[in-house]
Amino acid sequence: EIRRIAAQYGKDITLFSAIKLLEKDELIIEAVDLPKEASRLIDFVVHNSEAELNIEWEIYVADLRYKYITRLTEECIQRTRNPEDLTITDKIDLVVTNKYLAIPVFLGVMFLVFEITFGGIGSRLTNDMDYLVNSVAVEALRSFMVKYQVADWTVGLVADGIAAGVGMVLVFLPQILLLFTFLSILEDSGYMARAAFIMDKLLRGFGLSGKSFVPMLMGFGCTVPAVMAARTLENERDRRMTIILTPFMSCGARMPVYAVFAGAFFAAHKGAVVISLYMLGIAIALLSGIILKSTVLKGEAETFIMELPNYRFPSAKTIFLHVWEKAKEFVVKAFTILLLASVVIWFLQSFNLSFKMVKDNSESIFAVLGKLLVPVFKPCGFGEWRAAVALLTGFVAKEAVVSTLGILYGAGDISSAVAVTDVLTSHFTPLSAYSYLVFILLYMPCVVAFTTIHKEMNSWKWTFFAVGYQTAAAWIVSFLVYNIGGLVL
Repeated sequence: EIRRIAAQYGKDITLFSAIKLLEKDELIIEAVDLPKEASRLIDFVVHNSEAELNIEWEIYVADLRYKYITRLTEECIQRTRNPEDLTITDKIDLVVTNKYLAIPVFLGVMFLVFEITFGGIGSRLTNDMDYLVNSVAVEALRSFMVKYQVADWTVGLVADGIAAGVGMVLVFLPQILLLFTFLSILEDSGYMARAAFIMDKLLRGFGLSGKSFVPMLMGFGCTVPAVMAARTLENERDRRMTIILTPFMSCGARMPVYAVFAGAFFAAHKGAVVISLYMLGIAIALLSGIILKSTVLKGEAETFIMELPNYRFPSAKTIFLHVWEKAKEFVVKAFTILLLASVVIWFLQSFNLSFKMVKDNSESIFAVLGKLLVPVFKPCGFGEWRAAVALLTGFVAKEAVVSTLGILYGAGDISSAVAVTDVLTSHFTPLSAYSYLVFILLYMPCVVAFTTIHKEMNSWKWTFFAVGYQTAAAWIVSFLVYNIGGLVL
């Protein structure tokens, strides 16, 4: 039919070119150079055919190619086993890609990962690390400085500012290592490719292509490479949609914040609380997909075709290298960005607007800034200046929220993460704490992610739209969680 339409307009095209026009191949479209009327007629025929036959032509053509390959290999290859016999990969896929079981299995796997990471094993490792870093190292540093009569402001800067701020984040390194070990195992085994496959149909219903799942999955590690991975999407509309929604995936930088609040308010259900945040991020991304595809990003999602690899035992070397890179990235950030942030935080909470040192941080520069933000966040349940101002430092790096809370709430004699969680319970309720976590989950990513979004969007308008949308979504969802939760509980 496509060749006939082309012939009507004086273009004698080959079967290959007709198939490529069917697949919307940009190079062939440019080479054939059909008149606009012919292109519109072909699009109309293709759209009607897809609707009548309930197929997508790209998938149908791919299926025909694989059938041809199968027939050709059967003629040329002598097999030692019956091709109808199921392999181990086939048998596993009967369960993990099953129409009804696939998503429950995926949720079950992720729940197990988070339960181990944030449950008994992860918590024990974090507590041990907390003792070594804060109770031993930081206290030894403070005692050393006091013994040699170092100036009070220097003790405050080094021990209560730099060491305590960086230490508050470092204590969660074991949980970071645990999480990325499990994710690396799932990826190297071949399961994550199945996760992308089973999510394709769900994502298409929300205006996203299955191709978007790969960058969004990377978003659970770090937003920056996830946004950059959106380059693999050829369709500009899908690419922008993916970049806007990927920050809703909870990156590893948010983990220390989750760990502190989950340990303080939901000790018996830490794994369930954390996975609920991850699932909420996915749900908001999907809901946002519906909103955006009906408003500023109208259009159909691109077809997603991928080949599923065979299952294999994960390579210890690959897992080690992947986890090592994440650990190195985390530690480097702690001793660079977070170290600098801790110095700034200590200064802002130790001096007033006249640059005089204060004994009570409620009189500090930070307090002035925080009190301006209190009316904004009070409807969400965390209208306290320390909690509000910690969100500002989260723009530098999400881990800085923990450092800020540790310095502001932990100022004075408190120097351990465990002690800071005790202080938090006097300023938050379980409901307001969860609302706070929801806001941290959804609001604008860090400065590095912001610059990456701008680089990939190549537009200030779309960059500020993305950041504004994310922050507005964070406030609205946090407001709903706190107020609806207050009615129910």
